[in-house]
Amino acid sequence: MSRIGKKPVELPSGVSASVSGQTVEVKGPKGTRSFTANDDVTIAVDDNAVTVTPRGKSKRARQQWGMSRTQVANLVQGVTEGFKKELEVQGVGYRAQMQGNTLKLSLGLSHDVNFEVPQGVTVTTPKPTEITIEGIDQQEVGQVAANIRDWRKPEPYKGKGIRYKGEFIFRKEGKKK
Repeated sequence: MSRIGKKPVELPSGVSASVSGQTVEVKGPKGTRSFTANDDVTIAVDDNAVTVTPRGKSKRARQQWGMSRTQVANLVQGVTEGFKKELEVQGVGYRAQMQGNTLKLSLGLSHDVNFEVPQGVTVTTPKPTEITIEGIDQQEVGQVAANIRDWRKPEPYKGKGIRYKGEFIFRKEGKKK
């Protein structure tokens, strides 16, 4: 049995959830999010909690049970607190700055990289070497962070590049004479 799926998702004050068919819609202070569950699970809203139960004993139904419950929990977290990813830019002359809806990155290339920030995601640069990505959709926030990081991944010799905050880069020793 799923240990994750058994727990109901508590709805904090100011958050409401509605179910129509297999679609769950959660409204909160930061916005509205929805998730369409697989036919292998049943979703119900009771008082201040959303419960997910499997339909049948098949392996697929049990897999979808825990995953669907986690998706609903992520919807609730997104509309109340939101999601946040932090990136660090390391390297001589490497920096980032916001100009309107465009993130301008100087990454040692022959040109500056202009990254257009998509709708629903907020990107800020508190320092020239820090990038903060926030939004209510966990997948979208993570994808934007990964796309920014792809411009200059951290390299193992000097550690230069864009990394997630707290990410450990395995360092290599250079050539010896």
